[in-house]
Amino acid sequence: MSDPTFLIRPTHLRIGLALTMVGIFVFGVWLNAMADEALPSSIPNFPSVIRTHSGELAKMNSDKAAVSLFVSAIGPALQLGDAARTLGANALPAKLAKELLVPDLTAAVHRLMGGLAAWHFASVVRQAVSDQQFSSSPERLLGSPQARTWLDHQGNASWHDSLGQLFDVVASPEWAKGNVGDPSATLSATALDRAARLEVNAIQAVYEEWDRLRNWKDRVRELRGQARLCGTWQWIIHNHQQHHQEQKLLILFPPAGNAKASPLGLVETIVLGENIYLRWELNGRVQEDSLQFSKEDQRLEGTFVNSEGGWGSISGKRTAGCAP
Repeated sequence: MSDPTFLIRPTHLRIGLALTMVGIFVFGVWLNAMADEALPSSIPNFPSVIRTHSGELAKMNSDKAAVSLFVSAIGPALQLGDAARTLGANALPAKLAKELLVPDLTAAVHRLMGGLAAWHFASVVRQAVSDQQFSSSPERLLGSPQARTWLDHQGNASWHDSLGQLFDVVASPEWAKGNVGDPSATLSATALDRAARLEVNAIQAVYEEWDRLRNWKDRVRELRGQARLCGTWQWIIHNHQQHHQEQKLLILFPPAGNAKASPLGLVETIVLGENIYLRWELNGRVQEDSLQFSKEDQRLEGTFVNSEGGWGSISGKRTAGCAP
């Protein structure tokens, strides 16, 4: 008996809506990029990259194969050359690999490559429907059973359910028989509908992972800076607004990644080289500190301004090292 889900009559309106969603999302990504100066001058042409490497994406059947393809071709093509070179480096020392967030970087690459493979599958099915190639086997469209198994392991991906639903159509007896029939209500309409849904989900996932990988170096720099700042500091604040009043206090900066233990009121920390920016918000008051490391990271010197008109100097002396 035929699967009843294939007898559902998706209308042209539903298909058109789904395909329109794809266009809107792609345009939205481009528009956001143009509005954000932090983004590169151009968003990578993902469809072009997928077409260029369609054969490799279809054969990708393991984490190792995904990383290898990213390092050799996909990473550089998507303006992620630094990430590709880091993953392609041989025998990084364990400490350096941890500092460079290699495990997180690798996991993001797995998700990116999975999303690209899912996007490729959706586009291949749409082309097969356009060319009336219903005799194409699931293996020919997806690549191989091993490739499908690898994608199935990414069960947390936003596109995972859509992939399964589209694969069910392609693997159905109706697909192999080429039962096209009334174009408004049959297999071709169902396949197009589900391919569009998969493409929408895959596009969003791919862009999110690409953006995460693009910002990977910033995250590494941030954690390195927090590691340098970690420890206990004796803080002396000289406020010119309040008759040159001085305030002394101890501030404990936690290890990198432990934001919950941050000093009360500290909402932003940026460390770039020797320069430090701190933003404090407490009881409606905002203060910004601009500091620099000195004496081999044992001293801090700088200035502050706050929302009450206060301004002056800050000096810090490390009194204890970083406590885990």
